[in-house]
Amino acid sequence: MSRFTFLGRTRSGRVTAAAATALGAVALLVAVPRPAAAATPLTPMDASVMKLTADDFQSRWDAIADIEAGGKVTSYYEPDEDALGPLLDGHGHTGSKGLCHPTNLDTAYSIDGFCWNKDDDTSSEWTPQGITGSHDASPAGTWLGKYVYIASWHFTGNAFARITVVDNSPGHPPIYNHVLLVDPYGSGSSANFRAVGDPATTHSPAPGAHADGIAWYGNKLFLATGHQIQVYDLRHLWKMSDNSSESVGIRGGVSSARYHNYALPMIGLYHNGAPGSACTDSAPCLTSLSLDRSGEDALITSEFNARGGRPVVRWPLSDNGLLETDTASNSTGTVQAQEAFRVPVWRVQGAAFDGQHYYFSGECPEYAGGTDPDVPYCIHWALPNGEPHVLTYAPPLTQNLSWSPSAKRLWGINERPDDSTGKRVVFSLDPPS
Repeated sequence: MSRFTFLGRTRSGRVTAAAATALGAVALLVAVPRPAAAATPLTPMDASVMKLTADDFQSRWDAIADIEAGGKVTSYYEPDEDALGPLLDGHGHTGSKGLCHPTNLDTAYSIDGFCWNKDDDTSSEWTPQGITGSHDASPAGTWLGKYVYIASWHFTGNAFARITVVDNSPGHPPIYNHVLLVDPYGSGSSANFRAVGDPATTHSPAPGAHADGIAWYGNKLFLATGHQIQVYDLRHLWKMSDNSSESVGIRGGVSSARYHNYALPMIGLYHNGAPGSACTDSAPCLTSLSLDRSGEDALITSEFNARGGRPVVRWPLSDNGLLETDTASNSTGTVQAQEAFRVPVWRVQGAAFDGQHYYFSGECPEYAGGTDPDVPYCIHWALPNGEPHVLTYAPPLTQNLSWSPSAKRLWGINERPDDSTGKRVVFSLDPPS
């Protein structure tokens, strides 16, 4: 196992006595030894063998158009306007500002965040995985003048997937709404939709429903699900005519999305293998997702593996908001990876890039290979070709990460459930420069 160093630093990168004192206090609070760290650097890999294939955009677009024309769902679509307004009108579930549970994060990094309500904090059915925000969607950092965050969740058994749209603007607690992810199919009056993950799908490959990493780019939402990056268009938000049924789809002229008020249809996907197929160096699994706006815009994926050594990969984005393929529309053809590194961190759950450093959420070295779900995770950082170091401890089972270029803050989310009090948080920190 690689060993790691742990440094308290100022924004200028200098180690200070104050930072060391704060670090010692944090270590005492969490009552664990400081992580040590990795002699193994991020190692370049051959990205030329890593490709994604665009699949089934046109049939989904056609089905969406026919469903909206049929009037069984309320569609907010306007070509040049945003459809998230109904989710940002002050109505929905109410969370709490700040970090409501211990996080293990180094308080020297100006930590902040928000929490879900108790039902979502303690749910054993729905589990949060990915985090993105208006800092990804728009260089301005806001959406419709609000600070908006979107989390992805998977359902027990991967039968369903959903997103949660959160208004975390100043002046009020976080207000959020859940939206079920659905897969449209068919044509004309027979056009309909199913839950993502429904085994009755007519699409091949079948859409995966273990919703992992998520990234928001303009009106597009990208979702990683193993060997797929699914694409959704937020302008096609649908309100259901019934929220009292567990069924999903249109039946008897009534639309429903398993008790949800809203559904969001997939418009297509990119894949490098069938769901459940092996993860390889040429077809890595895509289990985390984040957006890099530091140069040419790109998606960053990483792969979970118990003992590390798996790729972090950069995939190029196009001017029309889709991944860039070798065809003009970017809805057909092949995406070629731009860059890849082998990551020595164990159990990488999330990855992000700030233009200089990569950040990884994964096991702390001293807990690597353990089974206790309540030990801290660590956030590691590294320069390309450099050795990862532990930046800070983090909440248990920290998942995806997201870098905000406008605020220069790193965001993260954890999945740890607790049936009584909850242990889930969405957090942010200001890492050293």
